[in-house]
Amino acid sequence: MKKVTSADSLVTISHYRNLLVSEGIPAFIRNEHLGSIIGDMPFQHAWPELWVQNDLDYDRALQLIDKSLTDESPSAPWRCRHCNAENEGQFGACWSCGKND
Repeated sequence: MKKVTSADSLVTISHYRNLLVSEGIPAFIRNEHLGSIIGDMPFQHAWPELWVQNDLDYDRALQLIDKSLTDESPSAPWRCRHCNAENEGQFGACWSCGKND
């Protein structure tokens, strides 16, 4: 067993776990229920942690998580061909006219 990452949010760690499991990598969460004791111990020690069961899956797990972070990052701003509105990179459709190309 090897620790892959930790985060301040159980939602984030659950997302990463689901990502790994969907790729055939058995993974589990530790510290899932320690959020209620933050303040009694350093907060980083109470964060949920993601672990892989097989050490050989560790590198692949890191790659998948890194790729998911890159995929979620906004891309470059773009201009709508239909209404000429400027759109931020994270928008897949124009905020002004609703077209997506």
